Amino acid sequence: MNKAAIITGASGNMGQAVVQKFVAEGYQVIGTVTQQDAALNRFGAAVEQVVVDLADEPAASAFVEKVIAGYGRIDAAVLTVGGFAMGGIADTSTAAIAKQYTLNFETAYNVARPCFVQMMKQGAGRIFLVGSRPGLNARDGKGMVAYGLAKSLIFRLAELMNAEAKGSNVVTSVVVPSTIDTPQNRSAIPDASFDTWVKPEAIAELIHFHCTDAAATLREPVIKVYNNA
Repeated sequence: MNKAAIITGASGNMGQAVVQKFVAEGYQVIGTVTQQDAALNRFGAAVEQVVVDLADEPAASAFVEKVIAGYGRIDAAVLTVGGFAMGGIADTSTAAIAKQYTLNFETAYNVARPCFVQMMKQGAGRIFLVGSRPGLNARDGKGMVAYGLAKSLIFRLAELMNAEAKGSNVVTSVVVPSTIDTPQNRSAIPDASFDTWVKPEAIAELIHFHCTDAAATLREPVIKVYNNA
């Protein structure tokens, strides 16, 4: 039986790159989407699309349980769903923080938790969360208060999960890319130096490498992907 990987945000730029890489490496991919995406149909039966609101904890848990029932295990979980917002201290309300918390933390935790429990039962697995430079270093979060605070929790979650999984072959890592080279980002920042940005395919390659036998002894909690930035 093929290895099984959950990829959230499978129809996004980064999500599609991860899907393509994992399918190419022989994984059965179960990808979450907000609506069925025709672009993922090219992968055929190798990708199962599931429409689910990951901010809904019972729905997210039921999704993971269905994956376990259908495939018997979860070898990798790559959780790419998130959101972004600008705003300094004066402009950031608790409601704005709560929105970013839901988009960036709850959507990750609601999937990571049941995946972690299953991986501990099966004795192995890799979970990848997506962090950010503003979440890692406060100096990079100027003008992005709600976003930076929400993303900062991703790093603490990985630390707590790795502490609980110590001595096992269950590892949680936070991938921290610099600006990702997407059409949307190019349109939003047309005067930027695109050669310093990170391509989604490069991130996907790095994530998959950490799932290989060659990386079996790696326990990196933070994986920075900056590409000269």
